[in-house]
Amino acid sequence: MKNSVSEQSFYIESEEEEDERDGENRNESDSDESLADDNRQQSKTGSYNTSWPQSYRQSIDLYSSVPSPSINFLGTPTLSRFGSSFLSSSLTRRHTPESLPSIIKPLIPKPEDDYLPHQRPSSHSLLPPIPSRKHSVRKDDKSSHISHELPISRQSSFGQAVLNGINVLCGVGILSTSYAAKEGGWVGLSILLIFAILSFYTGMLLRSCLDSEPGLETYPDIGQAAFGTTGRVVISIILYVELYACCVEYIILEGDNLSSLFPNAHLSLIGLELNAHHLFAILATLAVLPTVWLRDMSILSYISAGGVIASVLVVICLFWVGLVDKVNMHSSGQVVNIGTFPVAIGLYGYCYSGHAVFPNIYTSMAQPNRFPAVLLVCFAICTVMYASVAYMGYTMFGESIESQFTLNMPKDLLASKIALWTTVVNPFTKYALTISPVAMSLEELIPSNHLKSHIYAICIRTGLVISTLIVGLSIPFFGLVMSLIGSLLTMLVTLILPCACFLSILRSKVTIFQGILCIMIIVVGVISSAIGSYSAISRIIESLCT
Repeated sequence: MKNSVSEQSFYIESEEEEDERDGENRNESDSDESLADDNRQQSKTGSYNTSWPQSYRQSIDLYSSVPSPSINFLGTPTLSRFGSSFLSSSLTRRHTPESLPSIIKPLIPKPEDDYLPHQRPSSHSLLPPIPSRKHSVRKDDKSSHISHELPISRQSSFGQAVLNGINVLCGVGILSTSYAAKEGGWVGLSILLIFAILSFYTGMLLRSCLDSEPGLETYPDIGQAAFGTTGRVVISIILYVELYACCVEYIILEGDNLSSLFPNAHLSLIGLELNAHHLFAILATLAVLPTVWLRDMSILSYISAGGVIASVLVVICLFWVGLVDKVNMHSSGQVVNIGTFPVAIGLYGYCYSGHAVFPNIYTSMAQPNRFPAVLLVCFAICTVMYASVAYMGYTMFGESIESQFTLNMPKDLLASKIALWTTVVNPFTKYALTISPVAMSLEELIPSNHLKSHIYAICIRTGLVISTLIVGLSIPFFGLVMSLIGSLLTMLVTLILPCACFLSILRSKVTIFQGILCIMIIVVGVISSAIGSYSAISRIIESLCT
C-alpha cells in the first residue's frame, strides 16, 4: 500500500513537471523578455533603497505608528520574530514577501549580502504573489516557502491610517495655538486654515510622486527621484534636523511644566545653583536616556500611540476649565497684531509638519485609493482642534497667555492637574522614538563590527540626548523655538519641497494650472519661511540679551 501511494505521488509530480516543462518551452521567449523586464525594474527599484539613509523607512514607521490591534504577543514564532522588528507596527508595506529585518541587523549590509536579491526591498514587494501550481500540490514545499511568498496580513486599514495621521499632526503644537492667536490676533486664524488647505494639497502631490515610479516609498526616495542622490541626502538632513529640534522642544516643555508644578524646587551642587527649570530639564534628560539605549522600541511605539488620546484629553481639560469652572472667560483679544504676526506664521506652520510620514502611511495602506479621504479626515479633525484651542485659550487668558496654555491653567483645579501631568508624561514616551531616526542614520556610518557598532551606537545616542539638553537650556523659549522650526524647516518639508519634487518628477505631465499653483505655493512657502525665521531669530536674540 505504501509503495502504491508513493508511486502515485511520483506519477503526479512527474506529470506536473512534464506539463511545466512543456509550458516553459512554449513560452520561453515570453519568459525571457518578462524576466529581463523584471530585472530592470528590480535594479531601478533597488537603487532607491541602497543610498543613505537606508534606515529611514524602518525608523519613521516605528516613530509615527499606531500599532495594529491584531498583533498577538503570544502568537506563532513568525509573529514573535516580527514583533521584535522595527517594522512591527501597522505601517508596513502593503505586501512584504521577504522576512523583515531585525533592529539588531547591521544597517549597512556586508558585501556578500549584495548577492541576495530577496533581502533588498523592491517594487515586487508591492505586488500580490503569483500563485504557484506546484506549491499548491506539494505541501512540504508550500510550508517551506510560505514566509517568502505570502504577504503579511498586517496592513494598515482606513481607521489605522487616520489614527497614524492624527498621531503625527496633532502633537505638542496644539499647546501653542492659543499663543499663536495672541501673536497674530484673530485674523491670524485665517493663516491656520490656509496652511491646512495648502498642506493637504501638497500631501496629495507626494502621493502623485510615489505613483510616478515603482519602488518609491518614502520622502527621501521622492527626493532622489527628483534631484538624484543630492536631493535624497538634503531632504533627509532637513527631516532629521526637524526631528532633532522636536526633541529639544520636549526638553524645554518638561522644564517649563515641571517647574510650574514645583516652582520652589532648586539644587545647589558644587557652587552651581540650579533653578527649577534647569533642574527638571536635567532630570527629564536623565529619565529618557535609558529609553534611547533600547534596541527594541516596539513597546514604546504602543505607548506613544496614546499621543492622540493625550492631545484630546488636554483639549477637554482646557474646555472644562473654561466652560465648567468658568475661569477668566472675559478677554476679547486683538483683531490683528502686526508686530508679532510673523511669529504666528511659524507657529501655525508647525502644526502641519506631518509630511515626512505621509508617504509611509500611503504605502502601508491596504486600500491606497482611500488615501485622499485619510488626509482629508486628518486635516479636518486636527484643524478643528487647533482652532478650538486657539479660540478658547486666547479668550480665557488674553494677552497673558503663555507659550503653552497649560502654564496658565489654575493649579488648584483637577482638570488643570490632569492637563499638566498628561503634558509632562507624554514626551517621555515619544522622545526616544523621535530621536531614533536621527541616531539610526548616523549609525549607518559605523563599521560593521558588532561589538564596536553597539558601543558607537550608545555613544551616538547619548551624545544626541545631551546635545538636546544643552540646546534646550541655551534657548529655553518654547514658543519662539517652535516658531523657528515651523518657519525654517516645516515650510520646506510641507510646502516648498513637495511642489519642487512634483514639478521635477512629473514635469512632462504637469498641467498649466498645476504648475502655476505649485509655483504660487513655493512662493508662499519661501516668503513665510523668510519672514517667520527672521522674526523668530530676532526675538530669540532679544530674549537672550535681556
